[in-house]
Formats: sequence, structure tokens, C-alpha cells
Amino acid sequence: MEATLRVMVSAPTERAFDLFRELVDTMRPRDHADAVAANNAVQALAYLLEQYPDYRAALRRHLLYLLSTRKQVQLYTDTGILSNETFYTALTRRIGYRVLPPVFNRYSLKDVFGALFHRKTDYIWLEAISREAWLALGRSLHFHDETDQGSINKTRVQVLEAIQVLSCRLSAIGLEPELVRNNPDIERFESPFVRQNVETLAYIEHYRRTMIDQTLPEEDVKSILVLLDQCEELIAKVRKSAAKNGISVGLTYHMVRLYQHVERMRMLLLLIDPVPNPDKAELIIDGLVALVRAENRKYRIRDVFADNTSLLALQVTEHASHTGEHYIAETRSEWMGMFKSAAGAGVIVGFMALLKLLTAKAHIPPLLEAILFGLNYAFGFMLIHMLHFTIATKQPAMTAAKIAATIHASSKRGKTQRVDLDELTGLIVKVIRTQFIAIVGNVALVMPVALLIAMSWNWYFGAPVIDTAKADHLLRDLSPVASLALFHAAIAGCCLFLAGLISGYYDNKAIYNRIPDRVAALPWLNWLVGESRAKRLAKYIENNLGALAGNFYFGMMLGMIGTVGFLLGLPIDIRHITFSSAYLSFAAVAYNFQLDWHIVAMSVLGIALIGMTNLAVSFGLALWVALRSRKLTFQATKPLLGKLARRFMRKPGEFFFPARAPRPAEPVVQQALPNHQETVREWVRLRRQRAG
Repeated sequence: MEATLRVMVSAPTERAFDLFRELVDTMRPRDHADAVAANNAVQALAYLLEQYPDYRAALRRHLLYLLSTRKQVQLYTDTGILSNETFYTALTRRIGYRVLPPVFNRYSLKDVFGALFHRKTDYIWLEAISREAWLALGRSLHFHDETDQGSINKTRVQVLEAIQVLSCRLSAIGLEPELVRNNPDIERFESPFVRQNVETLAYIEHYRRTMIDQTLPEEDVKSILVLLDQCEELIAKVRKSAAKNGISVGLTYHMVRLYQHVERMRMLLLLIDPVPNPDKAELIIDGLVALVRAENRKYRIRDVFADNTSLLALQVTEHASHTGEHYIAETRSEWMGMFKSAAGAGVIVGFMALLKLLTAKAHIPPLLEAILFGLNYAFGFMLIHMLHFTIATKQPAMTAAKIAATIHASSKRGKTQRVDLDELTGLIVKVIRTQFIAIVGNVALVMPVALLIAMSWNWYFGAPVIDTAKADHLLRDLSPVASLALFHAAIAGCCLFLAGLISGYYDNKAIYNRIPDRVAALPWLNWLVGESRAKRLAKYIENNLGALAGNFYFGMMLGMIGTVGFLLGLPIDIRHITFSSAYLSFAAVAYNFQLDWHIVAMSVLGIALIGMTNLAVSFGLALWVALRSRKLTFQATKPLLGKLARRFMRKPGEFFFPARAPRPAEPVVQQALPNHQETVREWVRLRRQRAG
């Protein structure tokens, strides 16, 4: 490090790039996660600069030359800011750059910056450097001693150009139709997005005139910063409105871009503002690290998927979390209501299993068979929803989003991402016992109903619904040892997870596109059924479109995946706990109840494991997406495991049965205390009578 600084003292400024790259290489720790080494390197550089004036003067001279002779605008306006491109365009561009990287432009500060921090992990050790070390390095440069005003002014001009570009983009994005639709005040009143552009352009023009006169502007940037604050307030209003009226990926994308432009403008304005500001150093540090991070990850294909999936996940899970509230039983009466609801679904699934077996028995062409399987499942699940019944495995995808929303709300209440564990543990206990009683309700009814259907069929037609060969096939499919039952149950869990996303997507779509209002306004529908019935239908669509769509797609996925696997020659199929329970009953009747107990025990074990796999996979995937949509990780849920384990050891019954509601306390009737003065008078009167 000291050798590089010593060379800088005598080296010409044309070697600035090579010398700076050598300096960064000497400071870079061998292990990018070594925070101690990174801090020591920065502190050592600050010490050398403080001790040797020649070193800091040479470093300033080369730094100013590097900045003043390169094009800076693109680094400030594009790096770390989402571009106005589609997902497909961003994906193909990054793939193309990874295969064939662009030509290095030595006169572009963006390319030079990326070449200085060329390791893909440079941002990690830079983020590990403490603020105190950064501030000490900034003070050690002694920029107030610099006399090369020409290079400083060239840098200021380029920063002003970058601010102008950002301001124009901010005003254009702020008037996007989707933003106006969610907050009409943007057009109704004078928009802060437009006003900040006017103020910024006037400030830039004044700044340039004063630079010609070799002075600094007397005006500060406070008025522009106030307008930027108003822009952020408006973004928050749009976000709040979107949570109620629906949101699209495009709208979320616009809001993210607006926020990024506001933050970058604020950093650059404070950077060139001659008025001292205590926040300036912090912003410069944050900006530098953010730029390095963006440069290191600019060609990462994974980030394209991550950015877009997080936007889509937030769009979907916001509505799924509200739906999840209906799948959580709070009281004992709600818990019993969930059992009855699940029991009703078990009755219908018994008949759905019969239709599935009869369709398979018809031996129709595979593609038509797959469609009929899917329609059987789809219409059956839709009927279950319309009758207000519950399929147990549909709950995890909804309740996971509710749990993630609770984690996010708890995190926002604190300064750090600390979660209210007591609140969250209580919520998860409620989810577990609600899930337990829903499964009990499904299985407790589907098995006897399927058994009754199979026995009635055998009595009426003189033959069981399925023969023993089909029964053997069904029993083998239930075995966790002799078949891929658990793998197929995991596939069903993935379908359940996708169905939850689809439900949230259509719920959001119904609100955002105002589908219920458009249905209620259809002229032919009002003429056909009347205005009041059309409004009731529109209200039903508003409350149930997502659930109906999710059930339909879920049914089609369950019905068609097995046939798709058969056509592709892949071991792909589904196993669902409720249908597996029904198939055990049909197989028992086919064998006239002459099944070996080992087979029955293995089938029951298989059904239990299938149910656990259904729930674990769907819940895990749904929780992962819900956490990701809120910029959280599974690390935020780690303390829960110990908390849940301790609670289970203390009160295991809570995980299966809700506690009885405490009886209201009877009002305490306070007896009137005796009046002591009256007692004394009575005692005196009696004494007088006796004395008389």
C-alpha cells in the first residue's frame, strides 16, 4: 500500500487508473468476508495519508484527474437503478453480456469503476468496513487543501448533468398512467414530480452561471430536497392506495424506480451543495458501496429473476395474507366450525374419488382422460368452496402468507428486524391446531363416505367399483416404501403452493382491473337477470374470484400431471391425503375387507406421511415466497423453533385443541357495612334502659 502511494507522488496522472487499481488490490482482503482485515486496510491507508502530506496530495491529484477526464453521468444515472426494460429484455441482455462481455471503455467512469472493483465479491468487504473507518479516510484526504479548481469544476459539471437526467426521468415516471390512476391528485394538483424538475433545472442553471464567475452559488438545495420528500410521500400514498385497490407488477416497478431516482438525486445534490451538511459523508459512503454492489452484480441472471419474482410475490401474497385470516380458528367455536367445514368437504371428495375411478375404468384416450380427471377435480373443488367447505391442504399456502405479513409488521415496529416472538408463536399454534382439525375433518368423513359408496355400489351392481388388480395398484401407491408416494405427495404440495399464488393473483386482478364493477355494469346481464342480481353476482366475484380460479387450476394440475408424466416417460404423479384415504376404502371393499393388517398399517402410515408431505412442501414454498416478497429471510424465523419447542413441552394440548374460553366473572355484590355511629347510639340507648 505504501509502495503504491510512494509511486503516486512521482508518477504522471495518466497512470491514475493503473495506480488506483493496484491500490484497491492491495487493500482487498484475501477472504472477502474478513471484516477485520478490511477495516485494518482502510485504517492503515488513513494513517499513511495523515502522516505524509505528499501521499495525500498525490492521491487527490490522481483521483481528480481520473474523475475529470472520464464521462461520469452514466455511472450516476444508470448504475444501481432499474432500467425501463421488460423482464425478457433484461434477461437476454445479461445472458448476452455473460457470453460476450462488452468492450471496456477506458474513458467511461462506469467502466473504470467496474474495473477497479472487478471482483464479484468486492461489495461484501466494502460493506463490512465501519463508518468510523470510512469517515477517518475521508478526513485524511484533506480535500479543503486542494487547489485544482479546474478538475473540481469539471466533476461538478458532470454531477449537475447527472442530476438533470435523473430529475427529468423522475418527472416522467411520476406521471405514468398507472400512478395517476391510483392517486388522481398527481394530475388534480401541481405534482411535486413536475415541480422538482422546474426547481432543479433553475438550480442547475444558477450553479453553472456562478461557476463561470468562479464562485459558488448562494442558494442551497433545501427547496429541492423538500420537493423530493413530497415525492416520497406521494409514493407512499400510491402504495397505500394500491394495497386497497390492487397492484400490478408494472405499478410496483414504477414505484421502485421512483424511489431509486429520489435517493440518487438526494445524494448527488448534497454532494455538490457548498453548504456543510452532517448527512453528506454518510450519503457518500452509502452511495459508494451501493455503486460497487450494483457493478459487481450487473450481469447476474439470478438477480433478474429475484427482482421480478419479488415484485410478483408481493403482488400476490398481499391478498393471500388477507385470505389466510379465514383459515385460522381463534376460538373453540371457530375450531369446531372448521371441523364441520372440513367434514363437508370430505363427503364431496368421496364422490369425486368415485368419478375418478370410473373415468379411469372407462379406458378412454390418455389426453381426454387427463382433461376429464382435471375437470372432475376442478369442479369438485369449486363446489366445495361454493358450499363453504374446506380442503385441509389448501390452508398452508394462505396461512404462510399471513405469517410472513405478521413477521413483516413486527419487524417494521422495531428499528431492527426483531420479531415479536410471542405474537408469532401464538399465531403459528393457532395455524397448527386449525390445520390438525381440518385434516381430521377431511379424513374422518371421506373414509366412511367412500366406504359407504363402495358398499352401496357392490350391493346394487353385484360387483365392486374396482377389481383386485386396481386395488393392488392403489394400495401399492399408498406405500411409502414400495412406491414414490412421498415424492408424488411433494409434487401435490407444489401444486397446492401454485394454487395459492393463483388465488392471490386473481384476487388482486379482480380489484385492480375493477372486474366486479365492470360485470355489474354489463348491459346484457342487467337486462337478463336484473340490476340487483347483477350487483350480487359482481359482489360474489369480488370476494370469490381468486378462490374459484385457484381451485380450478389446482384441480386441473392434479388431474393432468399423472398423464403428462406417462406421456413423457417420467415418474410424475400426485398423491393427496384426502383422496388417498378414499382409495383405501375402495380397495378394502374390493377385497371384501380381507386385507392383511400389515398392508392396512402400511397404507395408514403412507396416508399420514402423504398428508405431512403435502402440508410441509406447500407451506414451506408459500412461506419462502411470502418472506421473499417482504425482503425477509428464513433467518427471521429461526428463533421461533426454540420458542415453539418450549411451548410444546409445556402445553402440548394447545397445538391440537383450543383452550376453553374463560367464564365471565360473576359480579361481586358488596354488602353494606354497618354504620358505626348508629351502633354506638343503639348501645347507649340499651344501657340507659337497663339503668332506668
